[in-house]
Amino acid sequence: MTDATAPAPKPGILDIAPYVGGKSRIDGVAEPMKLSSNENMLGAGQKAREAYEAAVRHIHIYPDGRASKLRDAVAEQHGLEPERLIFGNGSDEVFALLNQGYLTPGDNIVSGQYGFLAYRISALANQAAVKLAPEPEFKATPEALLAQVDERTRIVYVSSPSNPTGSYNTAEEIRRLHEGLRPDVLLVVDEAYAEYVTEADWETSFGLARDSENIVVTRTFSKIHGLGGLRIGFGYAPEKVAEAIDRIRLPFNVSVPGIEAAVAALGDEVHQQASRELIQTWRPRLTQAIRGFGFEVLPSAGNFVLVRFTDEKRNAGAANDYLNSKGIIVRQVGGYGLPDCLRITIGTEDQNRAVLDALSEFAAT
Repeated sequence: MTDATAPAPKPGILDIAPYVGGKSRIDGVAEPMKLSSNENMLGAGQKAREAYEAAVRHIHIYPDGRASKLRDAVAEQHGLEPERLIFGNGSDEVFALLNQGYLTPGDNIVSGQYGFLAYRISALANQAAVKLAPEPEFKATPEALLAQVDERTRIVYVSSPSNPTGSYNTAEEIRRLHEGLRPDVLLVVDEAYAEYVTEADWETSFGLARDSENIVVTRTFSKIHGLGGLRIGFGYAPEKVAEAIDRIRLPFNVSVPGIEAAVAALGDEVHQQASRELIQTWRPRLTQAIRGFGFEVLPSAGNFVLVRFTDEKRNAGAANDYLNSKGIIVRQVGGYGLPDCLRITIGTEDQNRAVLDALSEFAAT
């Protein structure tokens, strides 16, 4: 029975499992090695740090509500129309705004079985249902996603590359998915890890979205640019969608230091290249070495690897505990329905070698 003496949230809110980010602490370890959140382990670039520090002089002033300086910089960098950009407190807020703007009670979103949890949380908060397409090969396919679409579907989310599996969709697959959707269904392509992709058959969906009325492509400054703590993300949307979202977003949702640091980060190609090279060097090395220890590593197009532990004794929980005992934090992904897996962010050379040493020891236990 509802307690009539206290305010109650609307139906369904208390049924939502809250998002739990990557662990950042180990009891008794002063400075653990945190490889649990797919952050850029090189940190932010020098230009972004300097811009952030300089912005301190202006933090008493409200930010430009349109983030015009960043809007123009992103538009120039990617060849996009500035009026079609949506900025948010991370790309998470862009997803939340799209769900708020386009979902009504009884509607639904469709996502892959292992799709990013943020899509689901805000959909449920808007009293919409979540339909998950099976990923038997750890990848959301156009056919599986389209099979879940019904008359109440309003948004389809696809991550390419995908967190936490590391899989990606080819350009042809994204086109096929879009062609199979009704024109009144939004297709949201989350490209948070786009800058790390090296596969020739992947391409950004910006071009596909340019001539479409129902595609939104999102990006973030949290990964390649190392600005996770500043929470900057954006979406490239049809102009009518951007106009609708502009009516409901908070008026000053991107901070002054965030805008300045993000603009500087866009122009820091040296830092971006160093960040890409780190991943391109160590992603195959980690994959090969960990497989050599007898553990399965899924192919990854992101700045992380997903490792499966199928041995009853040397399982994911035991591996996580062993890594923690060495001061290393990785991501348990049971919340994604992957209890036998650990997601490991690719770090610096020293961090990666520490992970390999620990997993080698664990494999020998």
